[in-house]
Amino acid sequence: MEYLCFQNHQKMNVLLLGSGGRESALAWKTAQSQIVDKLFIAPGNGGTSAYGTNVALNPLDFDAVRRFIEENAVEMLVVGNEDPLVAGITDYMAQHCPALLVVGPSREGARLEGSKEFAKEFMQRHSIPTARYRAFTAETINQGYEFLETLEAPYVLKADGLAAGKGVLIEPSLADARASLAEMLGGKFGQSSATVVIEEFLSGIECSVFVLTDGHGGYRVLPVAKDYKRVGEGDTGLNTGGMGSVSPVAFADEEFMRKVDERIIRPTVDGLIKDGIDYRGFIFLGLISVKGEPMVIEYNVRMGDPETESVMLRIDSDLGRLMAAAAAGDLGSVPLEISPKSAATVMLVSGGYPEAYGKGFEITGLDASLPCIAFHAGTKTDAEGRILTSGGRVIALSATGTDIADALAKCYSGAEKVDFDKKYYRSDIGRDVMALAK
Repeated sequence: MEYLCFQNHQKMNVLLLGSGGRESALAWKTAQSQIVDKLFIAPGNGGTSAYGTNVALNPLDFDAVRRFIEENAVEMLVVGNEDPLVAGITDYMAQHCPALLVVGPSREGARLEGSKEFAKEFMQRHSIPTARYRAFTAETINQGYEFLETLEAPYVLKADGLAAGKGVLIEPSLADARASLAEMLGGKFGQSSATVVIEEFLSGIECSVFVLTDGHGGYRVLPVAKDYKRVGEGDTGLNTGGMGSVSPVAFADEEFMRKVDERIIRPTVDGLIKDGIDYRGFIFLGLISVKGEPMVIEYNVRMGDPETESVMLRIDSDLGRLMAAAAAGDLGSVPLEISPKSAATVMLVSGGYPEAYGKGFEITGLDASLPCIAFHAGTKTDAEGRILTSGGRVIALSATGTDIADALAKCYSGAEKVDFDKKYYRSDIGRDVMALAK
């Protein structure tokens, strides 16, 4: 098959892998594309069927995914989350479906997220600003203790591999850091923490920068966002997958983004090419502004969640066309137009999250009267057609406005209407960014 339909204005069938709020937002935006005919979401959730057809596929069952692609004439595969990418789905499809457009890096490129040590070595090799670090295993734990003594509190310890967003510990004392290092290398996060990266703590304010690249030096910088990981008000309590997000970010002004582009984005894109890594898709840059200077905290090899829910609302261009051009290796002159409006997302979560929580509660209030978009995350539909909770993060309420305060007002209005047993959400999303904007 020939996969140039996005260039000659024919439409294509698209398969999106994933089931969370990020995939809901991607499906919502992709469904609007002029080049998309049928959109399939695998496995999807209780809300994604509004944008396409949910398919009961396991994204990690590459053979089953390939069979579906072949049987349904799918011409573009968009990989929403990191697990299939780290497992090598792009390489698999290149071998078995060579004409298929795939939005997502090769297995080697996915190591930027799959291995913290690999990412740090990449940054060091290409002179990309990041925190000082060293990596340790059980055999070198004593050197790890010694390295901790060269740092000042607090201490940052990261599981090298994927740990569902829970593999980063920030310890307040040397004793706590030593104990955590022993626990991590002893199997706290399974094989993911067989190697632990220890790095110096950076003090500043964080933001998320997203880049879509075509593997040949072309890239587009998507709207900048900021997410809120802690479960409690005032950024307290346990880390979560994300309690909300806002875009734009006041401190990420033109001068800051010039530095980001010059010192981080361009060296990253060029570094991937120099290293012979095939990378066509999204790059997530977790950045921190240290006295106005951008530094990289981490790479992810896909869009972030819940930032995607805000970012998609600010993209005015045809996302399907952008993704197809990137996957084909030539972004060329395909435009990315960003709305001047602000966007915000407030996540409704299950009581008890991120620890133990119940499932199967009916969700009410999801109707046309909402002043915001309800991107489903942890939801499912039962036999009677009711929408039920099925995860910790349940619904991402997202809206645009004249400014962040306006967008948030719509989200919080929606949060009062949408209901389920033991519903919880943070009421202070975006407060820090709004204070900076004054």
